Amino acid sequence: MFANNINSTHPVAFLLMGIPGLEHLHIWISIPFCSAYTLAVLGNCTLLFIIRVDAALHEPMYLFLAMLAAIDLVLSSSTLPKMLALFWLRDREINFHACLAQMFFLHSFAIMESAMLLAMAFDRYVAICKPLHYTMILTKPLIIKIGLASVTRAVTLMTPLPFLLRRFHYCRGTVIAHCYCEHMAVVRLVCGDTRFNNIYGIAVAMFIVVLDLLFVVLSYLFILRAVLKLASQEARYKAFGTCVSHIGAILAFYTPVVVSSVMHRVARQAAPHVHILLANFYLLFPPMVNPIIYGVKTKQIREQVLGLFLRKDVKGG
Repeated sequence: MFANNINSTHPVAFLLMGIPGLEHLHIWISIPFCSAYTLAVLGNCTLLFIIRVDAALHEPMYLFLAMLAAIDLVLSSSTLPKMLALFWLRDREINFHACLAQMFFLHSFAIMESAMLLAMAFDRYVAICKPLHYTMILTKPLIIKIGLASVTRAVTLMTPLPFLLRRFHYCRGTVIAHCYCEHMAVVRLVCGDTRFNNIYGIAVAMFIVVLDLLFVVLSYLFILRAVLKLASQEARYKAFGTCVSHIGAILAFYTPVVVSSVMHRVARQAAPHVHILLANFYLLFPPMVNPIIYGVKTKQIREQVLGLFLRKDVKGG
């Protein structure tokens, strides 16, 4: 079960426990998980298709939304297929390198999602605070650079983790007390000094959440100030209405992060399955609700979705 080299002794594969204490309920738990994943895939694929085919939606706001949808697809697909195989088929084994790859994609795309929500806050700031310069500031080359910067930041921050974990000795078993290869769940199996991994993981999480959320809040403070200066109540309502979808996406992403973080510190004695269910909620909820939020609140997307289904009904009739 162990692969040997000069620097490390790591297992060929790990065994995923699933949700500790709730193993007998895995089949039932899989139903909402599978439903959420199906909605996430259908919703985000529909968003990508609509934005791709409608030239009127090739604007900065919708290009950022397309990037968010693509990120959500990868984020949910990095864990859910294997998780469902675990719940349905009791396929607990995951190859060591596949585990590291899953961890890399999971954490990298979570960081990318945070960056994209920040980019969308910047988009709303420019649209409301500098409307006359909107098209001059948010050009397609700048949008591409923002997308590449979000990818580069995530990859740069997460690349060290798999290499660090390859060098450790794993002498505390091969069973990961989780549904997927989460960084700290893997670190708990390591023998040796893991202080750097612990500090690095916490530092990256705090850096991303605090920094991105700080700039998002600042953007909305400037937006609020600009909206309150508008002459009519109708104009203020219309301007702030363009931000409602984005605010919903921010709450969907950051609320589970904050709740999970608080629970880890306040309710340390809580059963392990509580923390794991919260972690799964954080992975599943944003990819599932983002297409719904933007589909319901954004007129152009709503009309395109309705038009798509109406055309199908006409053809079917």
